[in-house]
Amino acid sequence: MGSSFDPGGQDELKESKGDRGNGMTVAGKEAEAEIRVTDRRRISLTDNEGGVSAAATAPSLKPSYVEELEARTQSAEQKVAEVQARFEQLRATLQREADELRQRLNRAADERTEVQKATFLADLLPARDNLQRAIEAAESRSPLAAVIDGLKGTAGSFDAALAASGAEPFSSLGERFDPAIHEAVDTMLVEPEAEGRITAEYSRGYRLGKRLLRPARVQVGRSKNRSENLSENQSG
Repeated sequence: MGSSFDPGGQDELKESKGDRGNGMTVAGKEAEAEIRVTDRRRISLTDNEGGVSAAATAPSLKPSYVEELEARTQSAEQKVAEVQARFEQLRATLQREADELRQRLNRAADERTEVQKATFLADLLPARDNLQRAIEAAESRSPLAAVIDGLKGTAGSFDAALAASGAEPFSSLGERFDPAIHEAVDTMLVEPEAEGRITAEYSRGYRLGKRLLRPARVQVGRSKNRSENLSENQSG
């Protein structure tokens, strides 16, 4: 007659609503979980793109004194390299300066030699002129005195040229024979007190400072007693 209440239908409705409620709750939780996972990926990508890593931000495990030694070693190696480069630069500079100095000295020596040679040849020219005049005088049958004067002038010019070059003659006549500066050409019988002395000079010897230019060609005295002893020994 009147409306009746269906407890079972209400229960179904409640269960249906409860199921829908429970379904929404699970979906919300899943959505929240998905959002959290996405956020973690974004943070990871940002870290990789920025170049920041856990290894880079991790504290150094080396002791401080090791790092200090490494820094000192690196600084010392840098200083050594700088000193080596400076040394190579200085050595190249010194080598270049030494080469330039040697070249200048060689040029100066060559120039000095050329000047000395020219001076010596210029000093010889008067001797050549005097000799030519003596020849002309002899060919024109000039008096003997004129020829002799010309020859003396020639010899004097030669002596002057030699003296200007530093060459000095030394006297040997009457001196004791010295094989270091004398060349014995022949001998002559003399008294015993003149044994070993120079009795004649065929050509004079010359020195240039302490250097021997030419030995004197001489005749050496030999005593009669020595000659007789030599003859007896040869005959015996």
